[in-house]
Amino acid sequence: MSVPAGLSRWIGSLPPWLSGSVSVAVGAEERNDPVLGRTGGPAGNARLTAWTGIVLLVLFAAEGATLIDLGPLISWHIAVGAALIPPTLLKVISTGWRMVSYYAASRPYRAAGPPPLLLRTLGPLVVLSTGALLTTGVLLILLGQTRSRSSLGSFGPFQVDWIWLHQASFVVWLVFMTLHVLGRLLPGLRIVGQAVGRPSGVPGLAMRLVTLVAVAALGAGCAVLLIDADSTWTHGFGHHHHHH
Repeated sequence: MSVPAGLSRWIGSLPPWLSGSVSVAVGAEERNDPVLGRTGGPAGNARLTAWTGIVLLVLFAAEGATLIDLGPLISWHIAVGAALIPPTLLKVISTGWRMVSYYAASRPYRAAGPPPLLLRTLGPLVVLSTGALLTTGVLLILLGQTRSRSSLGSFGPFQVDWIWLHQASFVVWLVFMTLHVLGRLLPGLRIVGQAVGRPSGVPGLAMRLVTLVAVAALGAGCAVLLIDADSTWTHGFGHHHHHH
């Protein structure tokens, strides 16, 4: 993808640790993923990761929308949060497979090359903060409102309980995820666009579709299980929320 000469010069003036990530983010630099085997190799992995990323982006946007008025939308907040768990795990597995294959000296993944340093460093931080956000969310549901509000100690001027930990992990996650989306959105959309334009261009399409459908079904199952795990959130949350 060609970029304006002015933008290209600006990217070239950036420090080396930043310029590579910005080049990828704006589409000035593209990774050449080899296509091979029944699964499509690195190209198939990139398509699965991109599709999963788009699904996660939509679900996280929907989850964010429930924060506008959490009282009446608490059931949706729990359901969408639970549905996020399987696609999050899938994305961790697909990106983890790529990372392990690269460092294990797999020739196709070595040929594709690693992400730029900044995005490579950001990846584990996104995984850890997302894990903390979802884990604390599940714990809130399983513990129920009363135990979730029990003090775990203090952190400076803050009284720490499980709700505070969930909110704090959200703030940390939001910072890392915003940077991640800025760096990955355009490349991901390009890969998805190629997949739509040439769906049979990379082997393994059926396997990727089955995987995504299975993850969607698991997400729906998680939503059904967790929304009924503790009725204190879905019945009476408005009273607690208003009181606190």
